Amino acid sequence: MTSPRTASTPLQSLRPYWRVTLAAFLGWFLDAFDQTSLLLTLPDIARSLSCSLTLMGTVLLVQSFGRAIGNTGWGWLADRYGRKPAFMLGVLWFAVFSACAGLAWNVTVMMLVQFCFGIGFGGEWTASATLLMESVPAISRPLASALMMAGYEMGFLVAAGAQALILPHYSWRVLFFIGLAPALLTLFIRRNVPESPVWLKMRGARPARVARAPFSLRPLLNAAAIQAVALMSFLEFQKAAVYSFYPTILRDLHHFTPGQVFLPISLFCIGSLIGKLICGWLASRFGDVKVMLATILIVMLLIVPFLSAESRPVLFASAVAMGMAASGIFALVPHYLAKRFPSDIRSFGMGLSYAIGSLGQGLAGQLVPLFGGAGAGLARSAEAFVLSSSLVVGGLTVAEPRHLPGEHMENDPHPSEAT
Repeated sequence: MTSPRTASTPLQSLRPYWRVTLAAFLGWFLDAFDQTSLLLTLPDIARSLSCSLTLMGTVLLVQSFGRAIGNTGWGWLADRYGRKPAFMLGVLWFAVFSACAGLAWNVTVMMLVQFCFGIGFGGEWTASATLLMESVPAISRPLASALMMAGYEMGFLVAAGAQALILPHYSWRVLFFIGLAPALLTLFIRRNVPESPVWLKMRGARPARVARAPFSLRPLLNAAAIQAVALMSFLEFQKAAVYSFYPTILRDLHHFTPGQVFLPISLFCIGSLIGKLICGWLASRFGDVKVMLATILIVMLLIVPFLSAESRPVLFASAVAMGMAASGIFALVPHYLAKRFPSDIRSFGMGLSYAIGSLGQGLAGQLVPLFGGAGAGLARSAEAFVLSSSLVVGGLTVAEPRHLPGEHMENDPHPSEAT
């Protein structure tokens, strides 16, 4: 086994930690399958439940409120009781409520179920991302971050394939019943994934009176934490404007069938996988900021052909490139957020950042159809919101604070030992 301190590359250093990396990847993969099953079937659910697409956008907004609660609540649980048990509970939670979505008989019930699903969806990410970042060596964190976040595209891709096979023959409800399968991941986590060494060290170092002290938000009142929360708000808004209604635009504006939707979504996912791995590698060489700015610029240049190109070859090529840029930037999110919070509140801080971001995502799900309607109007609305939010994300990315409280963690070797 290669020693993390003597490994010459991020990949070599990451190999001893393949179990926790795989668990984080699978958690996000399964989360994504359940989440994108909803996005892929929005028109079908709207017809089945006799509601408008705008009202289905409200379902996404309600889910985002649940995600906000899950991100922050699970962050507190993970800081207090451990990253591993919070991770396991999050997986079980979102799996159960994904299956419950298949039983919804009206839009009100769907909103309630998606709110509960969002709690587990957000909680699983918070606990697993913190556990991964605190378990792997510093040299491997950008790569581990990219590998974990690549799970979303794999889940999106598998969900797209499943809907192409299922929707022509069966109800949309079947996709959500499949969502119960992630509960099996908890067995792998319990048997194969150790607790965060940083959390264990912090727990052992804290006196009992400190561990029982009232929770305080004071450590979050600094430039790094404020930047993290603000950036995630607009980045999640941008992400939702890019792809939340992409399957709907393909079907309504470009007249794709559910089976035909699989190809452009597959190309988007393939581009996303490639982009996340490339962004993780580039960030380990050039830093987060330069890579993030490059991806934002590419998104702004490609959003119109991605959604509105009349030529299918251009539409398909744009899907690959947009996936590489719009999703590639998210490869850096766990590493980016982990550096902005100290270890004793890292999970809560990362969860809070993602929670506020979830509200931005939910707001985009409401505003894009509200201002766009359907067809070409929906595409124009999405394009306008992507361009405006991208400018804000770029500005926030440049505003890098001088001090990052979590840049060096308790289990990192002393600089004199790293050589």
